[in-house]
Amino acid sequence: MTLTLTPSSTARKARTHRTRDHRRRATLGWIATHSLAIALAIMFLGPLVFIALTAVMTDHQALTAQLWPQDWQWGNFADIFQKAPLLTWILNTLMYSVLATVFMLISSIPVAYALARLRFPGRRPAFLLVISTMMLPPQVVAVPIYLVWARFELTGTLWPLILPMLLGDAFSIFLLRQFLVTIPKEYSDAARVDGCGEFRTLIRVILPMARPAIAAVALFQFFYCWNDYYGPLLYAGTDTSHWTLSIGLSSFRAVHHVQWNLTMAATLLAMAPVIVVFFFAQKAFIEGVKLTGVK
Repeated sequence: MTLTLTPSSTARKARTHRTRDHRRRATLGWIATHSLAIALAIMFLGPLVFIALTAVMTDHQALTAQLWPQDWQWGNFADIFQKAPLLTWILNTLMYSVLATVFMLISSIPVAYALARLRFPGRRPAFLLVISTMMLPPQVVAVPIYLVWARFELTGTLWPLILPMLLGDAFSIFLLRQFLVTIPKEYSDAARVDGCGEFRTLIRVILPMARPAIAAVALFQFFYCWNDYYGPLLYAGTDTSHWTLSIGLSSFRAVHHVQWNLTMAATLLAMAPVIVVFFFAQKAFIEGVKLTGVK
């Protein structure tokens, strides 16, 4: 029996081929257009993939050149909690990051509001003084500040890193001030006409409009504290019960320097909270950075 193609089936196949060709050309065109972004994404995601794959390898395979796990060792993530006080490090890092971020917002928002919305003598020199503090390396004043905290017997803890946030952060004040300047003054004037003072105007009018900038500076501060190594090493390095993840991972790597699978598993667990927080707050973070004028 011979199969004959009708004109309608031939036209249908031709349309299918044309559709496939069009999709193929569109895909190749998209790849060509975004080739640089794809290459950068591979460069950034490559180390993360390598860490994730190494974290589930055996001790022997982690020391070889093999990139794909032969035997998936999910128990590595449980082993690191038995070999090191990882939960304590996570809780210390979380306390440091959250409290420092909250204290920074409480102290920096009113200062940024005053520099952006209030008219008073010396406002411009005060703003220049805040910016100038950003140029001072923290290592320059490390010794005198350490002596001050030693007099209060707070060395060996994380409080010398948390309490200074109640005095504000120059970088956060600068970003918030740049955003608050862009808010039209008519909103503040309308609130004052309705009987609001400066504090109520800040709380009820300015803060709801400044959420993107607040989210941006909060994430900046949170990420900085989560990854901070110098500060916890300086003040809490002598007391292991106050170690953060950065110090703990450094010590863990030194002890288990031949067990790269456990080191990578601990590193992956340390990075996971930051990645999750960024993805959930990505929209607000990008919008805040864009509106504050940071390029």
